[in-house]
Amino acid sequence: MSRLKDKVAIVTGGASGFGEGMVRRFAEEGAKVVVCDLNARRAEEVASEIGANAVAVTTDVSQKSEFNEMVDVAMSAFGRIDIMVNNAGYTHRNGDMLGVSEDVFDLIYAVNMKAIYHAALAVVPIMEKQGGGSILTTASTAGLRPRPGLTWYNASKGWAIAATKSMAIELAPKNIRVNCLCPVAGETGMLAQFMGEDTPELRAKFRASIPLGRLSTPLDVANAALWLVSDEAEFITGVALEVDGGRCI
Repeated sequence: MSRLKDKVAIVTGGASGFGEGMVRRFAEEGAKVVVCDLNARRAEEVASEIGANAVAVTTDVSQKSEFNEMVDVAMSAFGRIDIMVNNAGYTHRNGDMLGVSEDVFDLIYAVNMKAIYHAALAVVPIMEKQGGGSILTTASTAGLRPRPGLTWYNASKGWAIAATKSMAIELAPKNIRVNCLCPVAGETGMLAQFMGEDTPELRAKFRASIPLGRLSTPLDVANAALWLVSDEAEFITGVALEVDGGRCI
């Protein structure tokens, strides 16, 4: 249980869903973790349950100013940053693309897209000085095989995938690997938004589109993330790894 021994990982959206799964799985494998989330109370709870190798920081990734604080907490607590996980996400409710307000569109842009830029500005110089690092973004199958009713969310995740590949090329000489995960929807707080509403009938319809016959879980995504940020994947960069039970086939 030491695949991430002595590594320090920052995870945004780390207090619930896929992010919490990653935080806990990384800690199990020896990492020191910074649990970043807008939900301060839940972030503190998760960090407290993990113990001395975890700290919490209240982070709104839609705000540029929050990233310096996030980095300061990591460096003050642990002295380095090896892994940056851009996991926080936001979506509009499934429906007519013309019915999405500009305020909601702007928040999707800020959280799903611009936060990746801000995170890079904050951590790349640190990783370069350390001799390398790993950046991982939670994208989505929506960026590969768009779902009806989620146009602006789909587009934001397509952007995240393209950014991942471009960053991977540019940062490779600095020994910074950049990858992303493309999970199919899972048992997280965003599921009802993806479906429009949460009913047994809609869940059954959703599951029927996945060849392996179930939704994703935080552990599915965390295990994939663990491999990508570990030294076992040291020759892997620019990948959009599908964690989708066959959805994108």
